[in-house]
Amino acid sequence: MAETVLKLVSDTNAPAPAPLPAPASAVPAPAHEIPLQLPAACGDVDHEGLRLFDRRVGAAIAEMTGGLSPAALALAYTDWALHLASAPGKRTELALKAMFGAREFAAHMLNPAAPTAFEAEGPVTGDERFRNPGWSRWPYSIWREGFLRTQQWWHEATCNVPGMAPHHADVVSFTARQLLDMASPANLPFANPEVVQKSVASGGANYVAGAKNLMEDLARKRAHKPPLGAEAFKVGRDVAATPGKVVYRNRLVELIQYSPATPGVYREPVLIVPAWIMKYYILDLSPHNSLIRYLVGQGHTVFAISWRNVTAEDRDLCFEDYRHLGVAAALDVVSAVVPGEKIHAVGYCLGGTLLTVAAAAMADAGDARLASMTLFAAQTDFTEPGELELFIDHSQVSLLEDMMWDRGYLDSSQMAGAFQLLKSNDLVWSRMVHDYLMGERYPMNDLMAWNADATRMPYKMHSDYLRKLFLDNDLASGRYVVNGHPIAIQDIRVPIFTVGTERDHIAPWRSVYKIHYLTDTDVTFVLTSGGHNAGIVSEPGHPHRQFRLREKGAMDSCLGPNEWFAATPAQPGSWWPAWQGWLAQRSSQGLVSPPPMGAPGAGYPPLEDAPGTYVLQA
Repeated sequence: MAETVLKLVSDTNAPAPAPLPAPASAVPAPAHEIPLQLPAACGDVDHEGLRLFDRRVGAAIAEMTGGLSPAALALAYTDWALHLASAPGKRTELALKAMFGAREFAAHMLNPAAPTAFEAEGPVTGDERFRNPGWSRWPYSIWREGFLRTQQWWHEATCNVPGMAPHHADVVSFTARQLLDMASPANLPFANPEVVQKSVASGGANYVAGAKNLMEDLARKRAHKPPLGAEAFKVGRDVAATPGKVVYRNRLVELIQYSPATPGVYREPVLIVPAWIMKYYILDLSPHNSLIRYLVGQGHTVFAISWRNVTAEDRDLCFEDYRHLGVAAALDVVSAVVPGEKIHAVGYCLGGTLLTVAAAAMADAGDARLASMTLFAAQTDFTEPGELELFIDHSQVSLLEDMMWDRGYLDSSQMAGAFQLLKSNDLVWSRMVHDYLMGERYPMNDLMAWNADATRMPYKMHSDYLRKLFLDNDLASGRYVVNGHPIAIQDIRVPIFTVGTERDHIAPWRSVYKIHYLTDTDVTFVLTSGGHNAGIVSEPGHPHRQFRLREKGAMDSCLGPNEWFAATPAQPGSWWPAWQGWLAQRSSQGLVSPPPMGAPGAGYPPLEDAPGTYVLQA
């Protein structure tokens, strides 16, 4: 021990070597990638081992918290508490609102039949929990009134606190809302008039049926089985059933070429790049609502990427691998099957972001194979990503990285849990009341069955996405590097068709709309009714659908999203025909005979029938 101390002292007194000059062209690394510089005396420290220790601890914390960072939550609540403590005016305002609210609540208790402010304005949260007429009767009206006033007060307490960081304010408000929703009278069997009425009418049989539903769901979850009824939607038979062939396969993708359904087809083929957080057949559900089948029926030659469901062995696949092995490889195959023709490229959600990266890289390299680019609910600027930002900050990403490093991937249940929390009233509490208190079941449909068929994401790729795109916003800022060169969305010169959905909580339409500010080409923007998935799966004939559409030329002035909404009238029906007409207008005149299935001469023979094998991986 003494010898070690003497050696450390000796090393410390020794002159340190002069640092090497940094290359003139060196680009400073992000702060989180700069290694810790220790003095020479600490040269024997096992840095990798210490970092491994940190990762193990982070992974253990993530297991206990469900992947949520307690440090991020603590920082948010500390920010809120300190700034609220230093804002006497805000505290006085909250005290006055509590006092006036208590007075109005007492008056309502004395005269429950009198209308309240909440009845006049509707539920403050905009949900459907208290729409049933039974909530207007005593004593349910009192419980509803007390809950809504408490919720409103906490909303005021967690918002607009002077000096508080907006992200922390959103986190505190969101967590307070989640805790309050757990105690909502709508979730209690004796306080929900619909449940009470059902109990009286059935003699309590609804509770027996609800308990049976609960046991069945728990057993299926334990056995890793899909929800009840999903078996009726078999991949390749009931969904993902559009005829075609797998014409290419590598370690990450299968490329499906769909069989023609018309004697003549447009010259330019369509390549679909779905997100790998979902299985591709969201765009090929049942025959009546399959977007792929619709395009084929309109005379388009359609190709679609089917992503492999990765495992821990794929932990080092990065975002660039998805571009190279996915989009770039698929474009090469399509060009071999339909030589000499440009390609209409389509990206959905994260696949749209990846397609934008690929298109910008192609523009930088002078590759002019694209005829157009279509983006479905895809973000290219992440400065305002919506409520998903609640789960994404540096602390949260660091914890997720530790968890993914330990597993090798991000499990599908992790993403599903985050999405459910964003709409907990609809996806968690309302379902629990319906299934377990009312004792009923929602009928399974193709979209619900697809939603239960989740995928995984490799550690390195998801880390790249969260840090480079989500946190640092490198793509929109011109800092994203492909093949050693920073790429720019402004270099994309092909026309762009972009679809946003009105109720999208994953890719809010105002965020999707920012493609207008990043490009110097023609942009056609569509805003359709529905959410992230249902708004895209909006086949002709679907009831209660509408959309807004406006084209902006490359030289036209740009409207803000609110101005655009006010100036663009709604049209009834599906947006699919409008998009198909847009593709047709940007295709060559006249139809030609369908191309062969695959290109055996170029090394791409048909391998097997669609939907292939990757989509079947659990």
